[in-house]
Amino acid sequence: MTERTPFAPNRHEDVKQPERPKLLQVLGPGLITGASDDDPSGIATYSQTGAQFGYNMGWAMLFSWPLMCAIQEISARIGRVTGRGIAGNLKLHYPRPVLAFLVGLLLIANTINLGADLGAMAAGLKLVIGGPQLAYVAAFAVLSAVLEIFVRYSRYVSVLKWLTLALFAYVGVAFVVHIPWGTVAFRMVAPHIEWTSEYITVLVAIFGTTISPYLFFWQAEEEVEEVKERDGAKPLARAPRQAEPEFARIRIDTYIGMAFSNIVALFIIITCAATLNAHGITNIQTSAQAAEALRPIAGPAAFAIFALGIVGTGLLAVPVLAGSAAYAVGEAFGWHVGLARKFKRAHAFYGTIIVATVVGALLNFTPIDPIKALFWTAVINGVVAVPVMVMMMLMGARVDVMGRFTLPTALKVVGWLATGVMALVVAAMFITMATGAS
Repeated sequence: MTERTPFAPNRHEDVKQPERPKLLQVLGPGLITGASDDDPSGIATYSQTGAQFGYNMGWAMLFSWPLMCAIQEISARIGRVTGRGIAGNLKLHYPRPVLAFLVGLLLIANTINLGADLGAMAAGLKLVIGGPQLAYVAAFAVLSAVLEIFVRYSRYVSVLKWLTLALFAYVGVAFVVHIPWGTVAFRMVAPHIEWTSEYITVLVAIFGTTISPYLFFWQAEEEVEEVKERDGAKPLARAPRQAEPEFARIRIDTYIGMAFSNIVALFIIITCAATLNAHGITNIQTSAQAAEALRPIAGPAAFAIFALGIVGTGLLAVPVLAGSAAYAVGEAFGWHVGLARKFKRAHAFYGTIIVATVVGALLNFTPIDPIKALFWTAVINGVVAVPVMVMMMLMGARVDVMGRFTLPTALKVVGWLATGVMALVVAAMFITMATGAS
């Protein structure tokens, strides 16, 4: 396969854009990435956080926001500058064992997460309308795969954007129950932090849910898709004059998307702290269990909103999980990849989406309970994120990868800070587990 000259100038490189693009035109990969972060796995993690520790971990959502913004902006820049995703750049610039290790971990984590999310969606729907849970698992799996494979990319992205509205369900729940906002505000700036294995493990799960490897791969690849779909758009390495408006769009899109994600997560923590923790319910294993526990405390309206929100967020997250795995595997093997491609032009890529979705769904039909894996999937994602982030930071600083668009100093500093924080939190978890801190 012949490689294009990476940094050759082009006289016809400018992308026609409105002088003042509307916000909905700016919002895209970053918004969808941020919203998919609040998947049923994330809801389970945030529900357990609020139930177990009350308002004492809301600070983590404020603290993680700038770190999320930095690492997701770096992901997007890598995709937009190079015209390749994370896996594609790893394959081109690093040894094969590094690529195989990181893509293998991502595929395993995504498949388990996908299965757990399908199970949570089915459990949430069963709570509201009754019926056979396993049949719902199969129906959601088929629906997600069919939409991802057969709906045109531009239309599919529009569907995903509208699905982000499902997250407002969790903001609405908070206004149905009584929240002591003064206490919430105080604990956000003066939390009670515990040096215990339970506290640190939940903290790793929060960071693993908010700063998750599949989000890095997805946002980078969606920037590549944007280049393919927009007339006149080219990788910035080949079209440097497009850089200024594109970086501005990426920044706005990413910062709003991550803020949206963390605000929703914070409201879930606050709601569960005000209801479950306040009534002595401190052990929540699944998002559906959190919804059921809300019913006698917060009333049927809060229960129904919370339960149906699980379905909505799952419909957004499942295709992102399957898609990010397919992008990574496809680039690793040199396949044609992309949701903008027809099935016959990228059958191996779409086949990976189908296999990941089917395997995830089948986990719900085995003695293995994927729902119980929700929380620990977040922990695994936190551990896997560290080496992926290190490689992304190294790629972002390399001239042979990024050309003239290596990471600016401020973004580099915050990116390495995010990587260091993840590494420290994961190390602290293993230390507290080994020493038996409690």
